Amino acid sequence: MSIWWSLHLRREAASVPLARRLLLGTMQTAGVDPEICYDLSVAVSEACANAVEHAGEGDYSVTARIDGDRCRIEVADSGPGFAPDRPRHQLARPLALKGRHAEDGRGLFLIEALVDHVHFHNRPGRGAVVTIDKILKWRDDSLLKVS
Repeated sequence: MSIWWSLHLRREAASVPLARRLLLGTMQTAGVDPEICYDLSVAVSEACANAVEHAGEGDYSVTARIDGDRCRIEVADSGPGFAPDRPRHQLARPLALKGRHAEDGRGLFLIEALVDHVHFHNRPGRGAVVTIDKILKWRDDSLLKVS
């Protein structure tokens, strides 16, 4: 069995906990392991907070798909995107370069640390997309547990 959902949200701070709670509630109800639920909910919160803070005019979207033992989440905005001249290692490891108390870039570092794979990319003229992948573990009483 697989499930997916998509949200279109205003670029407002209140949208971040809404996206997080919807994802968390869905995964808990489906029977995903609590630790995995927590990791993904923090990663989604960080990606949404980045969209709210850095995106241009308009809304942003969050799309999540649970298919078998994998979860893929995409957060897309309409902002200027990631700086094209910023090297990949700076995007993925901002704290190592700026110091562990740096505020700028901490969310991207947290996302990468909490998931199995993350991809940051631009949609030319249309904004940025953060794609998050995580292999799921299931509780014994799971509704969607992969056999």
